[in-house]
Amino acid sequence: MIKLVVFDLDNVIIDGEAIDEIGKLANVEDEIAEITEKAMQGEIDFETSIKDRVKLLEGTSIEDIQKVADELPLMNGAEDTIARLKEEGLDVAIISGSFDVVAQTVKDKLGIENAYTNSFTVEDGKLTGEVTGPLVSGSKLDVLKEHIEGNDTSLEEVVAVGDGANDISMIESAGIGIAFNAKDSVKEKADVVVDEKDLTKVLDEIINQLSTDVVENDETEQVEEAEDAEESTEEAEKPKKDGLPESDFVLADTMEGVRKQKDEKEAEIAKVTEEREEFNRIAKEQRKIRDELNASLKENLNKAIEFRNERNEINKKVEEAKKARNEANNKIRNLEWSSGKRDKIKIENEIKKIDKIIETRVLDIKKENQLVKNANDLRKQLMEIHEDESVKGEAQELKKLSEEEHEKVIDFSEKAQAAHEEMLKFFRKTDDIRTAADEAHKKFIEARKNASAKHEEFKSILSDIHVINKKLGSNRPRKRRSASNKSSSSNGNKNREEKERAEEIFDKFKHGGKLSTEELLLLQKYNIN
Repeated sequence: MIKLVVFDLDNVIIDGEAIDEIGKLANVEDEIAEITEKAMQGEIDFETSIKDRVKLLEGTSIEDIQKVADELPLMNGAEDTIARLKEEGLDVAIISGSFDVVAQTVKDKLGIENAYTNSFTVEDGKLTGEVTGPLVSGSKLDVLKEHIEGNDTSLEEVVAVGDGANDISMIESAGIGIAFNAKDSVKEKADVVVDEKDLTKVLDEIINQLSTDVVENDETEQVEEAEDAEESTEEAEKPKKDGLPESDFVLADTMEGVRKQKDEKEAEIAKVTEEREEFNRIAKEQRKIRDELNASLKENLNKAIEFRNERNEINKKVEEAKKARNEANNKIRNLEWSSGKRDKIKIENEIKKIDKIIETRVLDIKKENQLVKNANDLRKQLMEIHEDESVKGEAQELKKLSEEEHEKVIDFSEKAQAAHEEMLKFFRKTDDIRTAADEAHKKFIEARKNASAKHEEFKSILSDIHVINKKLGSNRPRKRRSASNKSSSSNGNKNREEKERAEEIFDKFKHGGKLSTEELLLLQKYNIN
């Protein structure tokens, strides 16, 4: 389960390397960029690289650095990604070898609470060339461990996103490590690789994992509840010394009455046994239904996510086609103006307007003559305009391109809508399946509880039967051995064998075994308890 998402700052949350931009203030950007690249590739250790780069900035104004920090652009998708992660209830933090002056600006823009970075040493508003902080010599993993120590979070519950060699320690150790436009050495250690400069791609991976966690957590909770119920049943079934509860059964006054009580109890225990087994059957059936539904739930959820990803990819193509179409249309408009076509249209419209005034209004001679003169002058201008045929041909090609791109927009939009509808269909189906799985689980738990209750009832009745058997056994006349009874010895052997068998059956019962009617009668016969 994901609880925390940790981001590097440079080239991850912001689109650029802060210290490279700051280096421009001191005209040392090339030297700094060279050291930065070596550090990112892992050719030199981070402590050496950060100290060497900051040393080059000695004397730079902290006020100027703040201005640079304010102007650093966020990575594409950063705002949407951080906002969505917070909506999902996840903790978001920055762990970066960059600087607090930059991180604070980003924190304010995105509403991130925690950022662990280094700090410039400043005297009289100028950098001294020294740097301090937890990430000068320490690793990002050390900082991450310190952050989660008091937050009831384990490394397995962390997503770490980075791009450079100094991110490897936390990417390797986190539950999910994401290499974002990273160096090859980082990609080799990551669980997920994103090669687009768009943080929403990282968001998609996290949301997908959260969706999977929801399904798995639901299944785990259901299994744990079932196991708890089963354990409760097993506890109830554990024998107390003789395996049965104490009986307060009141015997009838006569032996005939006692025998009648025995018949009634035997009928009662047979009925309870049947009911208990029916509840066990229902529990088994509902557990199977629940497990099958949960498997289907996961399958449909994956389908929904597939269609969502497909829709998003198609929507990108829609935007690309729109952009190409709009660019073509803009070029057409520019060409029309440069070719003289727009001038011709404008003059023709002016002439039409003047002609209409002359035809429809009552004018004095002077004003009418002036309008006629204006119209004639415009006609002369019109005759002097010659539309550039080559430009006209280019405009026609652009118009054709615009129409083709517009067709793509329509086609891709329809496909995106179809994928969207499929996504919604599977999400709705997922909701229905989850509801059915929850209902099956409730029935499973209810059946297990009922079976457990029936088993307790079974033991209580069996305890009563033992009381009855004791009474009947104590009043049974002792048999006298007869010399003429040739089978008495063999009968005795048989009785001993049956009694041993009865003791084995009782041991089976004490350990929760299911008894047949024949076994139950044998227990009653020898009054084993």
